[in-house]
Amino acid sequence: MKTIGIDIGGTQLRAAIFNEDHEMIDCFKTDNDRSLTAGQNMDKLIDFLLGRPHPYKGIGVGCPGSLDIKQGKILCPPNLVGWDGFELVKYVEERTHIATVLNNDANVAGLSEALLGAGAGYESVVFVGISTGIGGAYVYQGKLVNGANSNAAEFWNMIVNEDVHHHKNANAGSLNEQGSGSGLGTIATERYGRPMTPKELFELYYEKDKLAVEIVEREADVMAKGIANITCIIDPDIIIIGGSVAIHNVKFVEMIAEKAKKYTISPQSLKIELARFGDDAGLIGASLLV
Repeated sequence: MKTIGIDIGGTQLRAAIFNEDHEMIDCFKTDNDRSLTAGQNMDKLIDFLLGRPHPYKGIGVGCPGSLDIKQGKILCPPNLVGWDGFELVKYVEERTHIATVLNNDANVAGLSEALLGAGAGYESVVFVGISTGIGGAYVYQGKLVNGANSNAAEFWNMIVNEDVHHHKNANAGSLNEQGSGSGLGTIATERYGRPMTPKELFELYYEKDKLAVEIVEREADVMAKGIANITCIIDPDIIIIGGSVAIHNVKFVEMIAEKAKKYTISPQSLKIELARFGDDAGLIGASLLV
């Protein structure tokens, strides 16, 4: 029976239908319109799904945190305007009469990699996503570990140095403020004295600009310390690094992996791989929640 994956993003919403072999057979995307309510935005996806042949086995939804996974509720995500307190699962189930499951967007991306991607066949898998922000997931024996309060594997808020940079809900000096796309942009802007994007920073890095090299190598070292901290707590079989920053800057990932060996207890056992799925990881993983 077919399953559905929904990916909620700050700028775009997507829904996809998958067959029993986890192959995407139909997909729909639309803007996340800030002039509409959360329910009205979801209606665009729901109308698409109900207009296609069904029944469906279930619906899985990946969404930026913070979430109450047990209640199926979005709490106060920093990049979703107008979605605070939205009871997503209740809303979708009332409109579709299809069982629905909600989880964090990084968790579902990690689930897709653990079950079907670079982590397939491993018992204990950690996923770290380096995009605009830092995301994380821990999958053990094929199941997501969510924690008592839906906060397991929220590596983004792990404090790794004493820098003062921070934004809504984030600790100063946290992994998110150092190694994410937004963190790299903030630090580069400060160091160069002009507005800088992560893309510009890495372009200068590949041109061997001295300051860009210094910044990128420093942040790779910070990410490496974060990876080492994770191994102290979880000691997984494999760590998979994905997300847009990682996928477009493979050398950055390689640098993180090499530097992490300096900080881990068992460097000879440290296994770090690049994620295999790109933008569709969230859709695939959401469908696997069903």
